[in-house]
Amino acid sequence: MWVPALLLVVVALAPLVHYWLTNPGDQRLVDLEVYRAGGEAVLSGRAVYDFITPAPQLLPFTYPPISALLAAPLAWMSWPTAQWVWVAGIYLALAVTVYFAFRPLLDRVGRWAPLMLAAVVVVTAYLMPMRDQTRFGQVDILLVALCLADCAIRERPGGRSRWPRGVLIGLATAIKLTPGVFLIYLWMTGRRRAAIVATSTAAILTIIPFLIIPGDAATFWFDALLDSERLGSNKATTNQSMRGMLLRVYLPDLLTTVLWLTLVAVVAWYGFRAARRVALIGTTPAPGGLLSPGAPPSWGEVTGVALTGLMALLLSPVSWIHHFAWIVVVLGALVGSGRDRVRLLVAGGVWLYYTLTIPWWGVSLRAAEITALSPVAGRIVQNAFGLGAVALVWVLGYWLPKRYSSNHLT
Repeated sequence: MWVPALLLVVVALAPLVHYWLTNPGDQRLVDLEVYRAGGEAVLSGRAVYDFITPAPQLLPFTYPPISALLAAPLAWMSWPTAQWVWVAGIYLALAVTVYFAFRPLLDRVGRWAPLMLAAVVVVTAYLMPMRDQTRFGQVDILLVALCLADCAIRERPGGRSRWPRGVLIGLATAIKLTPGVFLIYLWMTGRRRAAIVATSTAAILTIIPFLIIPGDAATFWFDALLDSERLGSNKATTNQSMRGMLLRVYLPDLLTTVLWLTLVAVVAWYGFRAARRVALIGTTPAPGGLLSPGAPPSWGEVTGVALTGLMALLLSPVSWIHHFAWIVVVLGALVGSGRDRVRLLVAGGVWLYYTLTIPWWGVSLRAAEITALSPVAGRIVQNAFGLGAVALVWVLGYWLPKRYSSNHLT
């Protein structure tokens, strides 16, 4: 089944890949160009955080210094080679994510699993956040795959893990900081050793640049990290975090900050508690009601990871649309084994919602000024993906567990 599955992926994704790899050169995989610029700066001894990409983008390197060191191999490649290698890596990471997120469904279909895996990869590849992964050459889906694999990998006989649990989450956190929410998730679900391993891994990878490129490391942690505008306009439509939505209301700065911090506290309290609760569904808790370190992954594990991924999106000061690659895991939690038609319908609605370019409809609605309410309605629609993420926290944290407990359809 693997040969036709691979053919299905290649044929179905060819138009998408062709479109983004043949668009104007100065618009092609611009974030991949940022990664390569960071790697080139390291190799040439230039200051990583003073280096920008060529016009018209003029983008600075905004990631932790370990990312610049890891990007050095990309700088050795030719630009065309780097594009193909990176795009292939995006879809490989998507396939890994689908494998873990949709495993109940894949287990259910048996020998047809390769074709089902290919079909889900194709369907999720057309989500807007995933289209933007290819458009910009982004790294987000790789981080999703690392965090999900670290939480949901099945243990070997005897409770042995294939790698020290927490290492992949630590790596993801060191690369882009926001996966650090999974340190909280591991600790709250009782996997204290994995949380310590993840924290130690992130700390080691943070210290290494101070030994190799100390000036750049200091610049990032004490200067560049504190400048959120370095990432781009925080008020832009593409910033769908709670802070981004509040910034577009144009309230006084102090009031915006107070409202944001209040929302962060409320959403984090509910979201992490819900993630802990659902992660324990279908497991035998260890003493103290926590998840035992060697417990097999359950249906609730994927849901807990999805909720924690939503926390990364909503709590961060900046969450661009391509960061919403976590929706792939959300869909896996909703679909489960595919036996519940209601859950399938909800998953289909979520897929359609995040496939359409709804936030940009809001921009057009505001500009049209059809009625006096157009600016207000347009602003709401402009925040569609962020508001959808808030709603999904409730869906995964409240509705889905009730649905599970009522019919036990994993």
